[in-house]
Amino acid sequence: MSSELSTMSRHAATVLAGQLAVMAFGVTDTIVAGRHAQESLAALSVGSAIFISVYVALMGVLQALLPVWAEQRGARNPEGIGRSLRQSLYLCALACALGMAILLSPGAVLRWTEVPPALQGEVRRYLAVLALALPPALLFRVYSTLNQALGRPQLVTWLQVASLAVKIPLSAWFTFGGAGLPAQGAVGCAWATLVVNYTMLGLALWLLRTQDLYAPLAIWRRMERPDWRQIGGFARLGLPAGLAILVEVTSFTLMALFIARQGTLSSASHQIAANLTAVLYMVPLSLGIAASARVSYWRGAGDEARARHVGWMGFQLAALMGCALAAILFIAKDHLASLYSSSADVVALTTGLLGWVAAYHVADAVQTLCVFVLRSYRITVAPLVTYCTLLWGAGLAGGYALAYQGWGPWSGQAATPVPFWAASALALAVTAVLFAAMLARALRPAR
Repeated sequence: MSSELSTMSRHAATVLAGQLAVMAFGVTDTIVAGRHAQESLAALSVGSAIFISVYVALMGVLQALLPVWAEQRGARNPEGIGRSLRQSLYLCALACALGMAILLSPGAVLRWTEVPPALQGEVRRYLAVLALALPPALLFRVYSTLNQALGRPQLVTWLQVASLAVKIPLSAWFTFGGAGLPAQGAVGCAWATLVVNYTMLGLALWLLRTQDLYAPLAIWRRMERPDWRQIGGFARLGLPAGLAILVEVTSFTLMALFIARQGTLSSASHQIAANLTAVLYMVPLSLGIAASARVSYWRGAGDEARARHVGWMGFQLAALMGCALAAILFIAKDHLASLYSSSADVVALTTGLLGWVAAYHVADAVQTLCVFVLRSYRITVAPLVTYCTLLWGAGLAGGYALAYQGWGPWSGQAATPVPFWAASALALAVTAVLFAAMLARALRPAR
């Protein structure tokens, strides 16, 4: 089985490179907007939080099609993949319409989050441009998921890495202006994203037309009428997965809003912790995608024993990598904190916080791998319920209670984000244990 380990590791490493490139898009916009004006950075912060919440939920719906296409590949049914892909475009169209409607009408969200009126105009303009950028982003996600199912993620990664070279100068140019173009602030970052998204989609379509890899799929046949039974099957798999990702993301974004009332020191240390957590998360995410693709492939090929073996292999690898990265983070927490800030107060508070972040990551690595492999066995509702109960309930609400009402070592008066991270780490640890139990049951040989 060493070949399976090698295949999974190569797949995960390739996906990881692409995911890090995509993360760099956000880093680029943050730096550019921050250098333009404080108001631009504030508008970007609010607008990107709304866009990301919408995008990742819809992206999760489409990403959940990975096991469907990987199984068809394992069953050696390439034309079935092509038919399924064409049907998935109807689901993608519905997702685009829903997402664009939310992004074009953000008034309720802006009022609920009490965004200052002075910022709302630029946030609305920013989201209006990103509404136009959403369809190519979701269509490219379909292309990305297809390639992951085919075991060829490198084509996607090359496009993602290359697009970063376009995104950086465009964001700077559109934001600051020049060569006859007026400065547009945060909205310029959105226009740069739109151009990059359509460019990536155009290149993906060109590859689908020209590469021999896709020829057996017969993708370019005439679109069939909607098969609502198949689309319904996609939705039953994808909707719980998308909602689960939404719960994960909002548990982070809402934590930031709750911590903000403690002041800039707590917010700064939390932002550093959240950034490191997001970077570390890319590793188990990539492993989860790779493991899900291989497990589904062998299930489609009718080799359930090999699928089970690959599932456990992925679990062990994710747990090992999670422990290793957490140990590195714990050992280097002083140095990492000082890299992010020159403020002694921020460094001191962040250093104490990163111990909890290390514990959080171990649980995060395990649960992420589990949830992806569980999707290969069509288990999606139970993880969603678990997320809602533990991440929103015990983690977010529990952290709020510890921070502002007090219990044990936390008096409820000290301004620190540690209670939120402690509660979230403990909630995620319980989530990881429950998911591991679900996975063990799913991988148990049939009698």
